[in-house]
Amino acid sequence: MEMRASDLSARLLATENLSVIRARTRTASFDIKSRVLTLPMWKEMTPEIEDMLVGHEVGHALYTLDKYIQPIQEQPKLRSYMNILEDVRIEKLIKRKYPGLRNSFVKGYRELLDKDFFSTGGCDLNELNFADRANLYFKGCANQGIRFNPEESQLVKAIDSTETYDDVLEVAQLVSAYMKRVIEEQEALKQAMGITDEAPDEFDEFEEGDDL
Repeated sequence: MEMRASDLSARLLATENLSVIRARTRTASFDIKSRVLTLPMWKEMTPEIEDMLVGHEVGHALYTLDKYIQPIQEQPKLRSYMNILEDVRIEKLIKRKYPGLRNSFVKGYRELLDKDFFSTGGCDLNELNFADRANLYFKGCANQGIRFNPEESQLVKAIDSTETYDDVLEVAQLVSAYMKRVIEEQEALKQAMGITDEAPDEFDEFEEGDDL
């Protein structure tokens, strides 16, 4: 099987002999147990997007530990929040280790946003829940007018400051508690106004998959 330059780059960046495969999947992923990095076979895969995907997944290879899975199994509602926060953390760390990747992340995410990869085209980003807005904010939408209230701004700072697995777990629990409280307040207001509606889930609008 022919090895592409990006496959070799992934192995070199990760400092291990990763298995790199390409498949017709929606997005890229990394299996932290089998050590398999999967890249999607997109028709419009530019070098910038591919470099960004490789950098992101190698970030998981270097910094996402096996124990990351345990709290998700014990508290399934943390899954989406943990995924968002871990992505922020590993991207910060991989860019710190390999500064040359910074430009690839900026250009790659910009191209994905232009292609509406996150399916947000035409919607008001500020109508999304906090977790969705934070996710998009850290994926390159910081300059697209996303707003946070004072309490949310503190959570954004906490997300941005995560350095370790324990940091991610702690802040994910804070985000989960905030989301739960906001939903409960919204439901109480609806009941007071006589509005009956199906109770929303904590994370029920824009939800990305397990990985980028």
